Amino acid sequence: MGAPVCLEYRIEGNDFMVAGAASNNIKNTLKMLGIASDVCRRVAIITYEAEINLVIHAGGGTLQAMISEDHVDLVVKDEGPGIADISKAMTAGYSTATEQAREMGFGAGMGLPNIKRNSDTFEIESEVGKGTTLRSTVFFNKN
Repeated sequence: MGAPVCLEYRIEGNDFMVAGAASNNIKNTLKMLGIASDVCRRVAIITYEAEINLVIHAGGGTLQAMISEDHVDLVVKDEGPGIADISKAMTAGYSTATEQAREMGFGAGMGLPNIKRNSDTFEIESEVGKGTTLRSTVFFNKN
């Protein structure tokens, strides 16, 4: 593949009209690079869930994908309200989504659990009042 490919997107808070566009672009880039469809699907799930979290909870942030020879590193950063209890936020079904987000079908409390489940490595750091940084890596299958 040569040099790593770096994609970075600014995600705006509360902009549900374009939510998912960055994750779709990342998925399409992986497909174009010939990455296996199961890897593309896992990365699409991770980036979509992260992107929706930025829109709903964080007031926006950045989503970065660094595509290397054998893996993709994903970094999601925001300067939102932060997560007071990460272990609670990692519990399937737990959500702090607004009523507006729930009415649109979001806020089921599966975002972070889905990100972790589809990641080969996963870490999240958050400070209340400062924001959250999420890191995820997905390795490509060796053929």
